[in-house]
Amino acid sequence: MAETIVVKIGSSSLTSEQGGLNRERIAFFAEELAALHQGGYQVVLVTSGAVAAGFRTIGYTARPRLLHQKQAAAAVGQALLMQAYQEALVPSGIGVAQILLTRSDFSNRKRINNALMTLDELIRQRMIAIINENDTVATDELKFGDNDTLSALVANLVKATRLLILTDMDGLYTEDPRKNPAAVRIERVDQISEEIERIAGGAGSSVGTGGMRSKIEAARIAMRGGVPAFIGRLQHPGDLMSAIQGAGHGTYFDTTLHNLPMKKQWVGFHSLPQGSITVDAGAETALLSDGRSLLPAGISGIEGEFHPGDVVEVFNMNHECLGRGVVNYAAWQVRATAGLSTDEVMRRVDVARIEVIHRDEWVAFKS
Repeated sequence: MAETIVVKIGSSSLTSEQGGLNRERIAFFAEELAALHQGGYQVVLVTSGAVAAGFRTIGYTARPRLLHQKQAAAAVGQALLMQAYQEALVPSGIGVAQILLTRSDFSNRKRINNALMTLDELIRQRMIAIINENDTVATDELKFGDNDTLSALVANLVKATRLLILTDMDGLYTEDPRKNPAAVRIERVDQISEEIERIAGGAGSSVGTGGMRSKIEAARIAMRGGVPAFIGRLQHPGDLMSAIQGAGHGTYFDTTLHNLPMKKQWVGFHSLPQGSITVDAGAETALLSDGRSLLPAGISGIEGEFHPGDVVEVFNMNHECLGRGVVNYAAWQVRATAGLSTDEVMRRVDVARIEVIHRDEWVAFKS
C-alpha cells in the first residue's frame, strides 16, 4: 500500500507580508507536491493562508484583528487559495479537493468519522485533499494555531507515514539563529523535553500566527499518534522528496509508537475532557509503565462533574498531565471511593466494573 504523507504549509510561506498570495511560491510548492504524487505517494495538504490571501481583496489595509473581519477575509481568501492551488497543479494532471474542518468536527465522533471516510476515498482516487481550518465559523478560543495542530491531527487520522511541517526556518535551533549566528540546528529529536520546549520560543512572523512552539506541540501530537514529523524549509526543487528520505533541511522528530486506532485518537486528541483525576505515584507507574488500569486505590483527588462514558484528564502529584481516559464512574462515585481498596469499593458503590479507567480506554501523554 502506498505511503501517505501529510504536508503542512503556513501563511508566511504562501503570502507576502503585505497580504495577497505569492503565486511563485505556490507554483514551487505545487511542483514539489506533484513530484511526491508522481513518485507514488499519497499526498494530503494542510494549508494556511486564507485570511492573509483575502484581506487586501476585501478592502482592508492591514491584516484584520476583529473576529468577524478575519472571518470575512477568510471567506474571500479561501476561494483565492483553492483557485491558486488548482491552477498550479493542473499542468501535472492532479485533481484537488477542499475540506474545511474545525475543532468541533474532531470532538464529534460521527463527524470526524465522516471526514475520515471522505479523506480515504479521495486518497483512493489519487486526489490531493487540501485541508484548511474553517475560519468563517471557527472562534479564536477554539482555533488550531496556524493549522499546526490541525496538521498533526490529520496525520494521525489518516495514519500517515510522516508529517512534514514546512516553514521559513530550516528546523529547530539551540537558540534563535537570527539573533545568534553561533546557534546550532538540532538534527533529530526522539523526545520533546522541557529543554526542547524552552528553546522552541514564541510567536512567528506578522503574517502567520504559529511560531516554532506551536510546531513543536504539533510534532508532539503526531509522535503520540505514531507519526514521525519533520519541521523545516524547502528552498530548491527536490527538497520535499529529500525531506521524506531523511535528508531534509530541518529537524526530524522520531517516534517508536504505533498508529493509534480511531477510538484512542478520539480519546487522546479530539475529545473534550469533562473533569480531571489526580493519582499517586503507584497509580502513575501502573498507568505509564505497567500497562494497567486505574483503580480507586490510586486516586488522590478529582475536579469537575462527569458521568460514566465521559473523558477525563489524569494528572500526577506534580500536576503533570499523564493522559486521558474514558471513566466508568460518575464524579460522586470517584469521590466516595478514592483511596479505597477494591473490596471496600464494592461494598460502598454499585459500579459496572471496578476500574475507574480501563487500560483499553486510556491514552498516555507521558512515557
